[in-house]
Amino acid sequence: MPTTPASDSDCGGCHACTPNDGTRRDFLKQGAKALGASVATIVLCDMTDLTKIAEASGATPRRPDLFTDGYDWTKHRYVYLVDIRKCIGCGSCVRACSQENNVPPAHFRTWVERYRVSRTGEAVIDSDNGGMDGFEPSMTGKDITKAFFFPKLCCHCTHTPCVQLCPVCASYRTVDGVVLVDETRCIGCGYCVQACPYGSRFIHPVTHTASKCTLCYHRITRGLTTACVQACPVEARMLGDMKQVGDKVAEIIATQRVQILQPELLTDPNCYYLGLTKEAR
Repeated sequence: MPTTPASDSDCGGCHACTPNDGTRRDFLKQGAKALGASVATIVLCDMTDLTKIAEASGATPRRPDLFTDGYDWTKHRYVYLVDIRKCIGCGSCVRACSQENNVPPAHFRTWVERYRVSRTGEAVIDSDNGGMDGFEPSMTGKDITKAFFFPKLCCHCTHTPCVQLCPVCASYRTVDGVVLVDETRCIGCGYCVQACPYGSRFIHPVTHTASKCTLCYHRITRGLTTACVQACPVEARMLGDMKQVGDKVAEIIATQRVQILQPELLTDPNCYYLGLTKEAR
């Protein structure tokens, strides 16, 4: 014979012990309120002016009045261009980035991959040490008909999933279009690392916070270019500014056939490529 608990306290107040529909309605109302609060928190985190909630870090200013040398971020929108046809795979860009930004060993803010494509379309891809030391000739055992080097970095997307997913708003996008991480807020959960479809983030082994390409923000806000662009001996990498009249990169993007990685994801990347082939991914 089924037994009935003597009181709600015996079963923790399960639905079988609920005395009437009014209590059920109260329960559902409370649940709806909790869900609404959670959604509101997510929306607020995404829509709040992140320049204010991330002010704690002194490394990167979040307000125009905190910049030195009169930099005005409302007058800039940075974009990046890589010409795959020019890249020689020397690794100078990777080394320069590592030195400039004190990147920990075996981790990379930018890296270079080598693609060797056979006559049947099969691609052999390698990137030993992120391409930092260049690439030695090697045999693949395949009938290679095409080869190229493929530099990669954070795409600084306009609709970036890493910013949307960060539970503490440590990831944010600046007014001038650069995606950054406030290390003073980051809790190292790794959600942004998993969310990035381009594999451009990692958890720093020392700080235990998310780390990524910053477009050398400490340099470009002072009128310099990025370390990787400066180090490239063949000008395969270029930094541009869409708000500057006559900007070379902006002109190329406007007039030539440029491509982005994984356009189907609708992240609207701001890293563009010249010479990107169907095998690249």
